[in-house]
Amino acid sequence: MRRIALSGLLAVSLCSAAFAADVTIDTAQGPVALPQSPQKVAVYDMAALDTLQALGVPVAGTIGDIKLPALKEAAQDVTPIGTLFEPDLEALAGLAPDLVIVAGRSSPQLQAVSQVAPAIDMTIDADLVPQARDRITAYGTLFDKTDRAAELTATLDDKLAALKQASAGHDTAMIIMTNGPKMSAYGKDSRFGWMYDATGLTEAAQHLDEATHGQAVSHEFIAQANPDWLLVVDRGAAIGEDGQGAEQTLTSDLVAGTTAWSKGQVVYLDPAANYLAAGGYSALTGTLDQLTKALADSPAS
Repeated sequence: MRRIALSGLLAVSLCSAAFAADVTIDTAQGPVALPQSPQKVAVYDMAALDTLQALGVPVAGTIGDIKLPALKEAAQDVTPIGTLFEPDLEALAGLAPDLVIVAGRSSPQLQAVSQVAPAIDMTIDADLVPQARDRITAYGTLFDKTDRAAELTATLDDKLAALKQASAGHDTAMIIMTNGPKMSAYGKDSRFGWMYDATGLTEAAQHLDEATHGQAVSHEFIAQANPDWLLVVDRGAAIGEDGQGAEQTLTSDLVAGTTAWSKGQVVYLDPAANYLAAGGYSALTGTLDQLTKALADSPAS
């Protein structure tokens, strides 16, 4: 009975959307044709929610537990429809959206939410900056916000250029994610590797394991690599866990001897923006601004 109800709802949604002109956009699963300007949108991804907010696209439903303050405030009157990992299909069906957006952590749920309404996967992978730009363009086309999308991409390009200018003359970096007392390092082909490309900084430690959770490292490893810069993401802080923070985890005599620590060149990046909403417009541009300021304020040797 429930499957029939969901199928019926999808049929009604498709029929009502048939009167809108179709547009084709690029998604993580390839080009998809959709009716332009869907009116009621459900979103199971923080990067997508971030970019839609920047474009001025209203959202009807999203997850109930949002960790990013700006997104949480913007979504306070939005219908909760489950979590990134477990969509509430009954709540989603009650919302009756014209479109569902999944990505990243929620992408395995594409088939499940497609029972309720047309759905697209807008995952952004390790090639983050080009794909973030592509997603802005795609959403601009889909929601008839092409002028606003062009403004956002132009601003993004300006911020990337400013970062490259600020990083000129600087040398090596290591990207570290802490999780309580644990530490992992990330290389140029990892989820955080886009920062090497964006800054022009080189890896202090090469040939790192490119697993999703990085390569587990110790204070000794960081000391031996001796990075000029440490770029740090605190996973515990990102997801609201109590416990040992990134600075406490990193603090040791060994790390204190690195160029990064001795020169005050340790950047604690916005944790939620980089761990939960990576590739979202405001998350990305905010990180670019943070990196640009840090590099500009520390003269190159």
